[in-house]
Amino acid sequence: MRNNTIVPVATFRALFTELIPCTFLYTLLRRCGVRRRCPPVVSAWELIQGLIFHVVAEAGTLAQHVKQLTGKTITDGALAQRRARLPLAVFEQMMEATLQPKGEPTRHPEAFYQGLRLCGVDGSLFSVTNTPQNKQQMRKARSRRGRAAFPKVGVAVMVELGLHNPLAAALGAEGESERVLAKRVLSAQPTQSLLINDRYYGVPELLVGLPAQRERHFLVRVRKNLTRRLLAVYPDGSALVEIRSGQAPRLVREILGRVQRGGRGPATTVRLWTSLLDWRRCPAAELLALYGRRWEQEVFYKELKVDMRSTPCLQSHTPLTAMQEIAALILAYAVLVDYRIEAATMGAVGVLRISFMKTRQVVQGLWQFLEVSADLLTPAQVRLVVRRSLRRIADMAIPKRRQRFCPRALRQPVSSWPRLRKNTYRNGPVQYSVGQIYA
Repeated sequence: MRNNTIVPVATFRALFTELIPCTFLYTLLRRCGVRRRCPPVVSAWELIQGLIFHVVAEAGTLAQHVKQLTGKTITDGALAQRRARLPLAVFEQMMEATLQPKGEPTRHPEAFYQGLRLCGVDGSLFSVTNTPQNKQQMRKARSRRGRAAFPKVGVAVMVELGLHNPLAAALGAEGESERVLAKRVLSAQPTQSLLINDRYYGVPELLVGLPAQRERHFLVRVRKNLTRRLLAVYPDGSALVEIRSGQAPRLVREILGRVQRGGRGPATTVRLWTSLLDWRRCPAAELLALYGRRWEQEVFYKELKVDMRSTPCLQSHTPLTAMQEIAALILAYAVLVDYRIEAATMGAVGVLRISFMKTRQVVQGLWQFLEVSADLLTPAQVRLVVRRSLRRIADMAIPKRRQRFCPRALRQPVSSWPRLRKNTYRNGPVQYSVGQIYA
């Protein structure tokens, strides 16, 4: 599979062929038990290609987009029947083979720390429509006001921080919890990487079982009531502690710090555990500031669920096709990351300063234009069109983010959140201070 960030100057069909070769896909189909019974009007490779193009193209039906790519006429009902015969394992193994790291230390220093690739794992939920099939096979979450309006599909994604590039994904086909899905993607952590997670993953059950070989490290926030055995206190304020899950122990460093914006207002106490035991190479103050990068995971889900779609719910009508649609969204997102990286290189700015929504809009128009006019243009003219499109994306780079903090409160609190009566905010850099650790 392709593992570079060079955007091919060709149509979407050529890009998809490089990402997922036809021979690989048919080998995968045979491995998953899908047999070719008769010469189909639209092959499975063309169907998956059209589905990924469909989630990016937005306007139009799947049948229209398949015809645009292949020139073949087929109804949406026939495509739905074809999709029902594609097992979820095809899409899961396809994501496993195609989702690869794309950051380079020299080109993307913001995606690395001390030579370690920054990664993050988090879960989210997608809403599906209230069709009879979905309501029969899927449950609606219960809240204090009753059942949720739509059934939910869980997903856990490992993301390359600094690029928002998906590295692995697990789909909740059987209603699995976020922790069950996260355990599936944690094994995909790249070598020489640092995994940054929130408190949900800061439990000994997960941390003790994480692989320690080949420079796979973690930095995770933990709750205040978790117990550990203090072994030593280092000069930088961190401490060497031992945690246990059953009879299995593991040594980690504990960091206790305070985070405050602008030098005024309330400070937040943060407790971190990390497998980076060398306090001289990785001081506690640096790791305390580095943990804030975890919030990029939330921005990734906003781009995937809001910017990539025009509807609040998935368009699929069955649980299987809903999983296929989520997988197509993740694969399409990974394709757009290549354009985002190349636009950032052309504009000499950070990758995250390239707007994902503007990238999708420009690339969407580029693909539509090239699919219509590729046979009318020479390869040199096609390259010129792509370069101009990338330049347009780079010219619309987002300004540097303001150092601003808004209160964590709600106007109508649901539980223990404070009530927001007047909206305020504080400007200024974030200040970190390492606290003292006691036994």
